[in-house]
Amino acid sequence: MTDQAPGELAVRETERIPVRFRGEGTGTGTGDLTWGQHEIWRQMREHGSWLPIGGVFPLRAGATVADTVGDLRWVMSRYPSMRTRWTLEPGRASQQVLDTGEVTLEVIDAPDDADPTTVALDVWQRYWNQEFDFGADWPVRMAVIRHRGTPTRRVWMMCHLVTDGTGGRVIVQEMADRANSGSTTMPPLEQARWQRSPAGQRQSRIALRHWERALRRAPVRPFPTPTGRPSPRYWQGQLESLATHLAVRAISARTGVESPSVLLATFAVALARVTGADRVATQVTVNNRFRPGLARTVSPIAQNGLCLIEVPDTTVDDVVRAARRGAMAAYKNAYYDPDRRDELIDRIGRERGEPVELDCYFNDRRIRPRDETGPAPVPAQIREALPGTGFEWTHQQDYMPFEGLHVNIEDTATTARVTMPFDTHRVSPEVVEACLWEMQEVAVTAALDPDTGTGSRAAG
Repeated sequence: MTDQAPGELAVRETERIPVRFRGEGTGTGTGDLTWGQHEIWRQMREHGSWLPIGGVFPLRAGATVADTVGDLRWVMSRYPSMRTRWTLEPGRASQQVLDTGEVTLEVIDAPDDADPTTVALDVWQRYWNQEFDFGADWPVRMAVIRHRGTPTRRVWMMCHLVTDGTGGRVIVQEMADRANSGSTTMPPLEQARWQRSPAGQRQSRIALRHWERALRRAPVRPFPTPTGRPSPRYWQGQLESLATHLAVRAISARTGVESPSVLLATFAVALARVTGADRVATQVTVNNRFRPGLARTVSPIAQNGLCLIEVPDTTVDDVVRAARRGAMAAYKNAYYDPDRRDELIDRIGRERGEPVELDCYFNDRRIRPRDETGPAPVPAQIREALPGTGFEWTHQQDYMPFEGLHVNIEDTATTARVTMPFDTHRVSPEVVEACLWEMQEVAVTAALDPDTGTGSRAAG
């Protein structure tokens, strides 16, 4: 590692290679933003960032700079969203997809005694800090890091308006197997046209009817008002729990409900216990790629669905089944015009006499198979795993704000890792820590006893 600040690592030489490209097929022209792009643009304004995505990737042995030039040219040619420029002004947002152009690949020589990964991370930070001109810059930045003459790392950053995480994985898969990548599916301009069509507007109205029903029953404030205002403002708590992982598998096997809904239910019961609520409203992230024509699209199409879960005086198993029904309704109704959704939220707030705060989000970010095969864990395995649970505060910062409370189920092979980034001015650290521990207690006690009630405080 290095003691130098980001952006200060010395490099021996930087080469800038112009890469010409020409777009494949159709998809060029000018049009509106898609619903998913509108959602990302809103987040950009709230965060004060162009929300770049990507990362630092190792290059295969024997890879050359010419290989990366070819990869960059292929990506720019294949995906219309890579050839897009945007006009983003209040009340006037549009995008233009071009067919040809030139983008730059940087080649950076790391010092012989430097760690090439550290140099690559420094380049990533430099790219992040550089201002992005939506109307003039191509929405991709790429560099190759050479170490002692050998290309070892690729730095790849994209504007979030290009795609989301699932679309990024589509790019990586298709780039590795170009011969079988097939044709691109519904590029952004085509999506925007469909969304403006009568069929698209009908889809939006149906989805927003679900939102209206849920909004009328949702708690107006999901969390108790914090008494203090910590600094730094934005925190993240994390619970790593093998016991929860095993317990969720046991509950899933017993109820026949997949683990995402079991985890959603354990969170709902935990939050209800901590706050004293009898229902929980959370926005769930839906990638929408199950919809016709969107399976492998490279554009941001994820939107939030609104899931309302009742937590009455019943068993946790009953809430697990209710969470599955609520999640399915939320997934089905997560494709809509975000401007009309915002108008609906404002209207329902006026009718209820105060704004409805939708500050709670649930996102199962796992990409591996959701539920393992094999026999369900037995009670002794679950109990034995409890001492290994670990909790920590992993972030405390004032940059990159978090909205309310986010519950993220992270992708790990053998444990349940739950992270909760949150705004301490909206929800207190005490509530978040209690909720994380309570999720484990709900899962473990329900796994050991199918009659566990939603208010149970049985010893673990």
